[in-house]
Amino acid sequence: MSESSFQDDVLGELGDDKLTEIAGLLGTDTAGAKETVAETVGAMTGDLRQKADADDADGVEVRQAIVEVAEAEPPLEGVATLGGLGGLLSGGMMAGVLAKVSKPVAAAVSKRTGIPAATISRVIEMLIPVVLAVLAKRASGRAAGTGAAGAAPGAAPGGAPGTGGGAAPAAGGGLGDLLGQILGGGKK
Repeated sequence: MSESSFQDDVLGELGDDKLTEIAGLLGTDTAGAKETVAETVGAMTGDLRQKADADDADGVEVRQAIVEVAEAEPPLEGVATLGGLGGLLSGGMMAGVLAKVSKPVAAAVSKRTGIPAATISRVIEMLIPVVLAVLAKRASGRAAGTGAAGAAPGAAPGGAPGTGGGAAPAAGGGLGDLLGQILGGGKK
């Protein structure tokens, strides 16, 4: 069975209308927009992987956000995920994590592509609800057959850092495997 890449899933979820809107923002065609979106999403997922592996406060936050995504209710479908601020507000902890990585990701993508960082930041703002939807879909697809929850749904996000029934702090193979399953195999 062939799995699509995380970037492909984001492009599919994005849809033609939003891709055309991004192309207009970038001053390119849809092929150029797809390339920039794939580059941006690749940088975002790479940054998430790096932060999740870190043994610091950022690492704890990313790992807790991943657990929250994995334990969330089934995600919204299609256009409902593109609700702008509404989509961001429903993203919980992961929306905050993605917002935090947006500035360094924009700078890195800008450096590689020559597109102004401010423009990439606007693209990232449009991508965050879509990335959240893809993360949630991938997590619900993986968690459905694996019983990925170690704590009651909602227990980790409301608690103090380090509390969560052991699910977030136990960052060994289980959480690393979950991250790999949600974000896909390797990064580009």
